[in-house]
Amino acid sequence: MPHSNPATLAESRYAACIEACNACAAACDFCSAACLRESDVAHMARCIQLDMDCAAACRLAAAAMARESGHAGYICELCARLCEACAQECKSHQMAHCQDCAQACERCARLCREMAAA
Repeated sequence: MPHSNPATLAESRYAACIEACNACAAACDFCSAACLRESDVAHMARCIQLDMDCAAACRLAAAAMARESGHAGYICELCARLCEACAQECKSHQMAHCQDCAQACERCARLCREMAAA
């Protein structure tokens, strides 16, 4: 599919989604590190695993969109699924870092779904 060639990343049709992916990856990294400092780390194991998966998917999606990869839509779909799973898990924990992560994941999932549908 042909695209106009933006002069800067900020002009890219992906700019908002890339920003959301990068912010989500950082929130997930922060959350996983904070979960490791919780008193019951074993209770946080699923959250930590999903944080790691989500952060990796977000970075992959951001990179694919920055390159305007022909596979960006598929990668954004995967990213949205992982963000939704991570958000659901994080919402089940009351810690501020989990709640903040859930919000970042929900925003990223919403924007990635829009990209995947485009």
